[in-house]
Amino acid sequence: MLSPTVEEILRELHASLTLRKRPEDVARLIQDLDATQGTELDEVTEAALAAEHSLRNLWHGYTSMREDFARPVGAQRQLARAASLFTDVPELPDSAGDDPDRIEVVIRVAGESIGRVYGQNDFGVDRLDRAERTAAGLGEVSKRQYNKRFRLLRRMEAKLARLIHEQHRREVTMTGKGALAHVVPYGLFAVDPNTAAFIAYITARGYMRSVFTNGRQRQVYDEVAEALFQRLRAQPEQTCWSAVAHVHPTSEVLAAVSEEDLAQLLVRWNGFLRQVADLLEDAWNRHPLERETMIVRRGDDSSTWNQAAQAWNTARAHWFAILSELGQEKILDRVCPGKVPRLMAADVAYWHRMSGGGLHPDTYIWAELPLPWEVLRGEKDCPRSLVEAVCARHQRDPVASAWTAPRPTAEAVAFRRTPELVHGVAVADPLMASALRSAGVFSGNGKRAAAREWL
Repeated sequence: MLSPTVEEILRELHASLTLRKRPEDVARLIQDLDATQGTELDEVTEAALAAEHSLRNLWHGYTSMREDFARPVGAQRQLARAASLFTDVPELPDSAGDDPDRIEVVIRVAGESIGRVYGQNDFGVDRLDRAERTAAGLGEVSKRQYNKRFRLLRRMEAKLARLIHEQHRREVTMTGKGALAHVVPYGLFAVDPNTAAFIAYITARGYMRSVFTNGRQRQVYDEVAEALFQRLRAQPEQTCWSAVAHVHPTSEVLAAVSEEDLAQLLVRWNGFLRQVADLLEDAWNRHPLERETMIVRRGDDSSTWNQAAQAWNTARAHWFAILSELGQEKILDRVCPGKVPRLMAADVAYWHRMSGGGLHPDTYIWAELPLPWEVLRGEKDCPRSLVEAVCARHQRDPVASAWTAPRPTAEAVAFRRTPELVHGVAVADPLMASALRSAGVFSGNGKRAAAREWL
């Protein structure tokens, strides 16, 4: 039976799977968990946490960055208004404003009370006239009061659609950065404290914000994650490998997961790929991109595209890894959807060229392959042979670059403290970051130029 202190720490670690806590803060919780259990650090862990990289010496202080993914504004205000106008609608707690199912029930119940059918929102066609209102038992309700209620329900339906869309985008963003960490149930997460520690830390590393740079972003798997993973290797019987597979799908991890659990994960990732493909298609249809360069042009929805692209690539990597472990790689002979590059700002592309670089080689391959949603719907063929041929034309190894195979196992990189960022630009300290953010520095059209000065 877990002591209350261990239970409390595990609950806080599990809560971090949907937050953007710094890896240092999660590491501090892991330290507390170890101390509570009286765990002795092994030699491998001691080596990785030594000197300036030690968890014992990590600065645990103030940060100006939000510790949460942006949440959409709920429908609390609209629900309160509905409760004041419709006698059939009770007052609901604030939590109901974030629950699409409860909002829809309110709209339907309120609509029935004025003879309105859910989804009928045309103000000129779908409203009841005087005779129809009388027939529906609404003779005592004035036209003005009826219109007021009709307009409210129409706005609530529009609000519900926006809320669902923004909640989906938030989930896409979290999945792109932290895979399926946010859906790991507490019961599975807390089976083994070492498993919980590894999942929480690797997720915090994945959730780190992007830095304004013309090089590679910081890698997720660092020496602290490696040290925590060594604990799992040391006690394979106690480790909950199926939970680890939600965030770290290496061949070593997947080999320890049952085929049933792997199949469930595969189905989940397959469904998520289709959802993200729809999001990519929607952004594309609103404003087709310049595929040959993937440089942002006026009218491009770069935020939605980049969030969806990252989620697609994460889901695709997990899907490929599980297919390989299940011995089902032959599926790729028929369906081998490609990677999706992110959009790049024009000034960042210029920075690449000025520093001797250019477009990422994957951009040229992406430009020649069918679009992901066309592949998943079966509208266009994209077998492994086609991807290999395109990679060969651009002198790119399709296996090493993960176009036709799972990603290579990552090597641990050195630990570095999480920087304070303002729109991706590292600043000296949290107080300075807060001041710059309040002053609007690095925002708007001058953001990139200012960022270059600060870099």
